[in-house]
Parts: sequence; C-alpha cells; structure tokens
Amino acid sequence: MRRSLVLLILAGVTSLASAADWPAFRGPQGNGISDEAKAPLEWSKTKNVKWSAALPQPGNGSPIVSNGKVFVTCAEDTKGHQRSLYCFDRNSGKKAWVKTVSYDEDDPTHETNLYCGSTPAADGKRVVAWHSSAGLYCYDFAGSELWKKDLGEFHHIWGYGSSPVIHNDRVIFHSGPGKQIFVAAYALADGKELWRTDEPFSGDGSYRDKEGMYEKAYMGSWATPVLATIDGKVQAICTLPTRVVSYDITDGKILWWCEGIRAKQGDLAYSSPVLSGDVCVVTGGFGGPSLAFKVGGEGDITEKQRLWRKDSNPQSIGTGVVIDGYLYRPNAGPGTLECIDPQTGDIKWTERAGTYWGSIVFVAGRCYAPGQDGVTTVFKPSPDKFQLLAKNSLGEASNSTPAVSDGEFFVRTMKTLHCIGE
Repeated sequence: MRRSLVLLILAGVTSLASAADWPAFRGPQGNGISDEAKAPLEWSKTKNVKWSAALPQPGNGSPIVSNGKVFVTCAEDTKGHQRSLYCFDRNSGKKAWVKTVSYDEDDPTHETNLYCGSTPAADGKRVVAWHSSAGLYCYDFAGSELWKKDLGEFHHIWGYGSSPVIHNDRVIFHSGPGKQIFVAAYALADGKELWRTDEPFSGDGSYRDKEGMYEKAYMGSWATPVLATIDGKVQAICTLPTRVVSYDITDGKILWWCEGIRAKQGDLAYSSPVLSGDVCVVTGGFGGPSLAFKVGGEGDITEKQRLWRKDSNPQSIGTGVVIDGYLYRPNAGPGTLECIDPQTGDIKWTERAGTYWGSIVFVAGRCYAPGQDGVTTVFKPSPDKFQLLAKNSLGEASNSTPAVSDGEFFVRTMKTLHCIGE
C-alpha cells in the first residue's frame, strides 16, 4: 500500500518514453523502481551476457535506454579534454554514433570520480548530456546536435556527477559543485533558459567558509533532482550542501525547504532524496547526517515537519529504494546494505555485503545492489532480515547504476558496457 502511494505521488512526471524504457538516472520515475515482471537473477562473465561493448575510459556515469538506443557518457582521454556521448543499438550492442566535445583546460577531479560521471536523459526522440564545464548538449537520436548551452565553469576538487532530468517540454538541471550552485530549467526544444534559481552559499565551491560553530571544511552536492507531484504541483526536490529544497518546475520558485545537511565534517550530499509516501529521506555525504521530513507546505518546514535526524551515518554515495514502506540503502564505507524505517529512522537490519557507489534497482520483486567490485548483490526486500538471492560478478569494477529494460540489464563497468539477459 505504501509503495502504491509513492507511485501516486510520482505520477505524471514521466517523459514521452515508453514503459519499457529506462530514460534517466534511476529510471523513468527517478526512484530506482521498475514495474517489469521479468529480470535475470544470475549472470557472470560468461553466463547471460547478451553483448558487450568496450569503452575508452573508466567513468561513473550510468547507462540509459530509450526507444531502441542505449546512451552513456565517456571520456576519450585521462585528462577529460575530450568528453563524449555514446549511442549503441540496444539489441546488438553495435555502436551507432559518438559525439565528442572538447574542454582544453585542466579540470580537477578525484581518482575515484573520473570524467563523464553524469548520466544522460532522453525522451525517445532527444537525448541530453551534461559535460560539466564543457557544456550541456542535446542531440536527436540520429546524432545531430540540436542545441548546446555554455553554463560556465564547475571546477571542484572531487569532480562532477549530477544528472539532468526531462519532464515533458523541459530539462531540469542541478549544476552540482563549484563556484556556482543553482537549479534551472531549459526548453527541451531549443535550450532556452526558462528559469534559474541560485543557491546561496559561503565558500569557494570546494570548501565552505568558517561560519559560527562550523569550521572550514569540504562542501558540494552531486545529487540529482527527484520529481514528484505534491499539493497538485510537479516539484523538483534536490539535496543541496546545507538543505533539501523543493522547486516549482514551472517557474523555479522555491516552495519549501528543510535544513539539516550541514555537518561538522562538511556540507556535502552525494545521493538523491528518496520518497516514501509523504516522507522524504536524505543522507548527507562523507559520513554526514541522515534525516526525514514530511513533504509539502511553504517556506522553512524544518521545525514543523522534520521527523528525525541522525548526526553520523555510513558514507552514502548510491541511492536506495523504498519498497512497501521500508528504505533499502546501499553504503560505501563501511560497505553495507541497510533496511531503514523512514518514519522513525530505526535500522531494521544491516548486512556487510560489499561496497556500493551505484544505486539500488528494484525489479521483478528483487533488489539489485551493484558493488564497486563488479559484484551485484541480489536480495529479497524484507524488513525482517537480509535474504540473499544471488551474487553476480562481471569481474570488472563499477561505480554506476544498471538500467532495466524489457527484462534486460545494461551495466556499465570501468571498461565495458554489458547487456545482460536470460
């Protein structure tokens, strides 16, 4: 019943893509959930791999599937001077086209977050990819450039990683870390800026200023916005360095916000917000706080609607899923899977099963947690105990999230794009 409520809240935010598509980061609804009844339970390097396509450089960006095409971003060189969007035929794995853009300056990043960490978004006719300081680009499915936007520089010592989201006629975009932090909307047809809402902050984009009880420390958000229909309005909910903010996607007006991401160790957010009915759960980065609150309302809802906050948590990079009212969260350090009650924050169980940078996907009644070591842990969602169903290794490291389409998985590793199907 609670899962139905989540889908009801998210209703109406899909694009023109068909039900079998996985057209954006964490799927058609941005919640990691697929309604498909079939998916492979087991695979290996030699079992149930339909096709594999080599990629030129490692990267954390996830694949998407739209209208018979598979898209993924990938750098062409170790310095990120050439950044590409790859298009493959979903049935054969044959490379259809590659579109490469140049960025000549040296761009800082971290060795664990190499260039092209952003996931594209598509609507069945057009695909949008963000290449950070190299710009935001839109192509048709034949590979013709439709428009591009130079949004400025986004230098951060840990690189970039937030992903665009498409809703009907517009692209919703969170700029990610750097000297400018904003959420904006662009017309899908021509790239015209429809609105831009800047987020105030104190610091240089990589480090916050010392402020009150908080010492100078790291800052930044890599979170992708989640769209939801709340109080009759489609809203974009995004975790920013110090707070969670909801925007009206028609004009960019801030509808409400909840404080609580700021922590002693930094103002940081990697994973996306997760909705469980009318409750939103977020987890800060770098072992920062987790919190939950009732969505909706106006202005600062922290005092009235925040349900709980925990100061210290495992490192949260990948995003969890909510199934039947319980949140299943992947953790990067220590590497664990957890089941959490969103209403109270109580942890129902914890299982040390791997180290997770990718986000959990739910399909065919099972949760799939992609590990950094290339091993996907498959388990049955249950608040009572951890129930392992399978462990599937491709033998290649991976920091990305699988796409699910027509009973097949599309998995990006540091070397390869794989299609997995029984």
